Amino acid sequence: MVNKPGKHKALPQSEHEWRKRLTPEQYRILRERGTEAPFSGTLVQEKRNGVYTCSACDNPLFASDAKFESHTGWPSFDQALPGAVEFKADNSYGMHRTEVVCAECGSHLGHMFDDGPTKTGKRYCLNSVCLEFGENIST
Repeated sequence: MVNKPGKHKALPQSEHEWRKRLTPEQYRILRERGTEAPFSGTLVQEKRNGVYTCSACDNPLFASDAKFESHTGWPSFDQALPGAVEFKADNSYGMHRTEVVCAECGSHLGHMFDDGPTKTGKRYCLNSVCLEFGENIST
């Protein structure tokens, strides 16, 4: 269930508590900065109106009108809701990328690239397992 903005889950105080709350796949991606296989996520083809929230804490992250088809295999957005995400430098695997994390709980969501096709020029490439979708929820 998706909560309205400002109605977040209480945050775990330890990684042990996160492991108890999340599925093994969610933990690997959200807390250990993993990546799901392309085209494997349930939200890649989602087209309904609503809001995407952090699956770890219910923080509203992206409105459905910011989503676009990137043909990359992961849900892609051109802008986040104000104050919803934060950015970190990610130099893993010999690449220079911008990691996107939830501003509420610090969980890994995916990466942001400056190659988006819309007027923002941004492509937030996210893991479906990090998101929940609430239909007809407004921000």
